[in-house]
Amino acid sequence: MAQDKKLSRYEKVGFPDTYRAGKEIRIFKDIESKLPSLKDNGSVTMDIGCGCSDIPHYLIERARQKSQTLVLVDSKEMLDQLPDDRVAQKIPTHFPDCPELLEHYAGYIDAIIAYSVIQYVFVEGNLFDFLDNSLTLLAPQGRMLIGDIPNLSMRKRFFKSDSGITAHRQFKATDEYPPKDLTHIEEGSLDDSVVMSLLKKARLAGFHAYIVPQAKDLPMANRREDILIIRP
Repeated sequence: MAQDKKLSRYEKVGFPDTYRAGKEIRIFKDIESKLPSLKDNGSVTMDIGCGCSDIPHYLIERARQKSQTLVLVDSKEMLDQLPDDRVAQKIPTHFPDCPELLEHYAGYIDAIIAYSVIQYVFVEGNLFDFLDNSLTLLAPQGRMLIGDIPNLSMRKRFFKSDSGITAHRQFKATDEYPPKDLTHIEEGSLDDSVVMSLLKKARLAGFHAYIVPQAKDLPMANRREDILIIRP
């Protein structure tokens, strides 16, 4: 998808333009509110699965302004879509199967971003390995944001609520109720049990961990949420 010239930068990361075009500055502001070191001079940020839409461009510009260290981790095909800028270290690798990166940055990162990524780890990788290895990178008081989690339990609650029914009817211009595929939980899905297990795993490892809502003006805030993890 990254190399498909027919796709927009938003489609290359798996979203229709209607969900991301003109909206990613709001997403960046929400990320920034949860990772305050993004505003600090000289801080160190790693974006795991950074993609090639607007957000990594905002991070690159911020790193330039604040003399920050920025590490962008993704496939080579995706990283090639971003500008070659000495401000950002582009690491083409499959996280966490990257022992040299893990060793080099252990205990060094002030802010880790994994935005709209965890669902792919859940399906294709080992969720707890991803979490454990990510947490080894955090510096004292460092933070990790596992963002934009498509929690199907949350989606179910929303589309069964009055506000969810109203939103569905307005979006579809219909008087019908949301269909079953929006309100039932499939076996093996990323749901409340998975989200809670990540919090428990992080807390037992000695980190503070919280479920936090997205800003209300984000495109999928009514059915997605974030996990914020802080090294004490």
